[in-house]
This record gives sequence, C-alpha cells and structure tokens, in this order.
Amino acid sequence: MDALTFGVEEEFLLAAPADGRPVPAADEVLGNVGRLADGAAVHRELRATQVEHATGICTTAAQLRDQLCRGRLALSRAATDAGCALLATGSPVGTLRSPAEPLPPDRYARIDAHYGDLAADYEACGCHVHVGIPDADTAVAVVNHLARWLPTLLALSANSPFDRGRDTGLHSWRMAQQTRFPGSGLAPHASSHAEHVRLVDSLVECGALVDREQTFWLAWPSPRYPTVELRVADVPLTVDGALVQAVLSRALVAAALADLDNGIQAPPIDPQLGSAAVWAATRHGLTGALVDPVRARPLPAAEALADLLRYAGPALRRAGDQELAHQFVSAALRDGTGSAAQRKAGPDGVVAMLAERTVPRVTPRQAGTRGR
Repeated sequence: MDALTFGVEEEFLLAAPADGRPVPAADEVLGNVGRLADGAAVHRELRATQVEHATGICTTAAQLRDQLCRGRLALSRAATDAGCALLATGSPVGTLRSPAEPLPPDRYARIDAHYGDLAADYEACGCHVHVGIPDADTAVAVVNHLARWLPTLLALSANSPFDRGRDTGLHSWRMAQQTRFPGSGLAPHASSHAEHVRLVDSLVECGALVDREQTFWLAWPSPRYPTVELRVADVPLTVDGALVQAVLSRALVAAALADLDNGIQAPPIDPQLGSAAVWAATRHGLTGALVDPVRARPLPAAEALADLLRYAGPALRRAGDQELAHQFVSAALRDGTGSAAQRKAGPDGVVAMLAERTVPRVTPRQAGTRGR
C-alpha cells in the first residue's frame, strides 16, 4: 500500500504576554504572516482571538514536521509584531475574558446566533488531522473503525486544564465545552456515505447544526476534501505532539483499510459507552483509567496506548514512524501531557511556558524564511 497523504490544521490562541488575556488581533496577525510552505495557509477561526495554520498535503513525517514548524514560526513572529503571544493551548489560561468583537455577517456570525451563550465563550483550540481517502463509502467505513481509538488520541493530546485561570480539574476543558453542543462525541455508526449524509441533513433540518459542513463529531468524512478528518485532539503543546497525532491518525486509518480489505467491519459502539470513553479521556488525560468502548471495560492509560500502538504498529513500521510514535508516547506516560505541563507551570508561569514551547527552535534554514 502506498503511503497515505495527510495534513494538519492547528488552531492557536492570541494572548497578552503579561496575563494570558485573549487578544482579538487575528486580522492584524494574519495580515503580517510571512512566507509559508507550498500548499500551506493561515485562517481566522470562530473568534478574533484565534488563528489557524493548515499545512499542505504531505507524504512523510519529515515533510509534515517542516511545515508545522514553519507555520508556528510564521504565526509567532506576526503575533509578536502585533504585541501578543501565540499560545498552543486548548482553552484560555488568562483570568480575563477577551473583549467582545463584532462579527462580519458570515458563517461564524450565524453560529454565534444559532447557539447563543454556548458559543459566546467558546475559544477552544484543536488540532485536526486529514488523511487522504478518495472513496466516500470507504471513508465512512474507516470512521467506524476509528471510533474505538479516538478517546485514547484525546487523552494523549490533553492540553486544556484551565478555564480563564481556573483549574477545572479536567485535562481537556476544550472537550468538555465541545460536548455541550449537539452533534458531538463519536460519530454514529453508518453503513454508507449516503446514510451518513442523510443523518447530517436531518440534524441540519432539525436545527441541531447550522449547515452540512458543521458537526462536532471527533472524526468524519470531510465534506470539503477527499479525506477522513480527525478532530479529536486539543492543539498539542509542541510540534512533536502535533506530528505524533498525525502519524498515529494516518496509521490508524491504514490499519482500518487493511481490516476492510480483509472483510472486517467495525462493530457499532454503544453510544453510552462511547460517551463514557470520551468523558474518561476528558477528565483524566493519561493520569487515570480510560475506557475501551468495544470491550466495555476500564483500562489503565498505558494499556490503552499499548493497544493502539499494537493495532497501528504495522502501518507505523511501513511509514517509518514507529520509533517517533513510541518515543513520544513513552515520554507522555512518564512526564504527562500538555495539561500536566500547564499545571506544573502554575498560574504565574503558564503563559511564559506556553509561549516558549509553542514555538519550535529556529534552524538556520527556517530563520531565513521570514517575509520571503
């Protein structure tokens, strides 16, 4: 099997360096971003306090790492020029809310109006991984297979323990916020792309979703690209965190395709067990028991990650990504995820820690790319 193509979208918070207060400077920052990798782009997000970098289509981890580094560097420099810091955190860490900003009459304004206060304080930042799957029915079947592993990917990415300076006691406050919306969590099991589309259309017609391009499901067939889109992860603290989310996601898709080639269909997951698995990852990250929604039992985080690596192992080896994935997972189990790093830094040090670790070290080649 040829290596599957993949790409990553990372969302970041713009914040005041002194206190972490979100700063609505997206337009200024995006207007001053230097040269990006071929195929990469930057965008505004739901709030003017957020920006997004989307890589181009990549085939290797090395290529993707380079694009992730260049995107973070370019956005960080533009943020510094605008008087703010670029933070890779799933939720705001400052104690003050950002000032309300008028939204242009676009899709984001419709989302605000549709969901009221559920959306009004939503400044969550995630990491989306796209893996190329040109056939729509196959994409749906792959999403069915992915459902079992998504809560483990969430736990590995957990990087949002705070809600505007308050320790929530959770490891992914972003996911807790997201599950308040309709059409969230694990996508319902579907037998075909037509069935998937009918369900999305029904949710739009019933008023749960704004349009067909919006759900909060943690993985689904992208409505815009020939990909499966995994939207489960908090934005990781570091480039390596984002890279490992991508290589694990691609390997899980490849493993699902191998199962499908062998006639193995994914079993439907009980919705309540699926919710329990997402909740356990949201609450504990890697610090407590996770839930296997297929076997309907709790299991230690290390065991859940070992199961995932075992399932994805052949695909990781074929892509040359096994060592990268195993080293990162071992370090996360030993040292904790981004949420643990935020708590260790504490309220007085978290902004500086996030600003430092969000931005990769500058290599000589990267240092010469600004503005060209």
